Amino acid sequence: MPETRLKPANTEQDLPRRLGLLDATCIVVGTVIGAGIFMVPGIVARNVPSASGILLVWIVGGILSYFGALAYAELGAAYPATGGQYVFLREAYGPGMAFVCGWTLWLVVMSGNLAAVAVSFTIYLGYFVPLSALQAKAAAVALIFVLTYLNYRGVRLGAAVQNTFTLLKLAGIAVLVGSAFFFRKAAPVHFLAPPAGLTLQGFGMALVASLVAYDGWSNLSFVNGEVVKPQRTLPRAVAIGVGVAMAVYLLANIAYLRVLTPAAIAGAARVGSDVAQQTMGAAGAAFLSVTVLISMLGACNGTVMTAPRLYFAQALDGLFFRRFAKVHPTYRTPSVSVVAQGVWGALLAATGSYELIINYAIFCAWAFYALVVIGLMILRRSQPDVPRPYRLWGYPLTPLLFAGVAVLVLVNSVITTPLPSLSGLGIILAGIPVYFYWRRQHAVKVAEARKVVA
Repeated sequence: MPETRLKPANTEQDLPRRLGLLDATCIVVGTVIGAGIFMVPGIVARNVPSASGILLVWIVGGILSYFGALAYAELGAAYPATGGQYVFLREAYGPGMAFVCGWTLWLVVMSGNLAAVAVSFTIYLGYFVPLSALQAKAAAVALIFVLTYLNYRGVRLGAAVQNTFTLLKLAGIAVLVGSAFFFRKAAPVHFLAPPAGLTLQGFGMALVASLVAYDGWSNLSFVNGEVVKPQRTLPRAVAIGVGVAMAVYLLANIAYLRVLTPAAIAGAARVGSDVAQQTMGAAGAAFLSVTVLISMLGACNGTVMTAPRLYFAQALDGLFFRRFAKVHPTYRTPSVSVVAQGVWGALLAATGSYELIINYAIFCAWAFYALVVIGLMILRRSQPDVPRPYRLWGYPLTPLLFAGVAVLVLVNSVITTPLPSLSGLGIILAGIPVYFYWRRQHAVKVAEARKVVA
């Protein structure tokens, strides 16, 4: 069957450019900094039992995430269309690979992550309001629906929510870090001492955990078509956003180490709560819970705001439900796509299905990160005449290094969690026959339209 030419997913006329530098930066910061900064340090400390080793992990993880994020920034400046990652894969590998990405993100990665964060939100909400199991599920569903409604009403409203939660989140973390720096019982920490007890395997496990905590920088690419002056704004937003996240993670870990020993951090299920309780007393745990709630709200809103744009671009290409390409006449949002993701995410939260599929998400997400960054190298060769206002520095070493680390994450996932990883691979592969179905349906509709015109 001959390849069907697809409509480019450049949606400038459909989705107006209304997001500025602050909005784009808050999308990056708000989706990267979630609850991970309060939980992942324990995983890192269990694998790297020294203060200098812990900081080294977060520095290396931040730099590697920078490489990946800046690769996306180059692609976004060159192909500033709504859909981001979907568009990059379509340009580099063709519509088949792009469809499989959209299929996987819709089915597992973005919707599963949305449900998981919403349910986690209700766990911390239980600190203030005791909730039964049914009430917790209802609260998670309500949260998803409220954020869906706000983002349905316009990208500016969604951006205002994102900016507010991001700034409040940073303020809360700043208070926590400040309390640790003024903690009178702070223990001396030798941050510059050689990392003791450091092994290659332990460092690798800790690095993977930190990379998961840094995840979320790719979400900005989904709204590339709605960013003002994308050629300038996208690289700046990515650089500032990931830089802020890296600074926050380093300062938070330094603060933790001023209050707790590496061994204590390794044994803490919620290191942030432990530190807050020691530095701020009984009110510290409540304050930390509020900060985590705000952080999760920002992460949820970032997903609700950005991910539907990818399905929207896919529908414009005729490779998803056509109604997903509908633009609201008043609010100028991909309204059907926004609502559909909200419904699917709420269903996963209500049924608890997210607990199963969220295990697949890490493998699936990093598989496409690797493909996108390798795709950057392919596109530099196959489309050399495309204007590239921003070019990733250190090319080709930096994209190769990131791709290599992405492969490390995938291998680690297969070794440590073989069943979820292979299941994730199965979901990706299952998208191949679905793609051929959608392509055939699209070809039939194109042929019928031509007959009507003739």
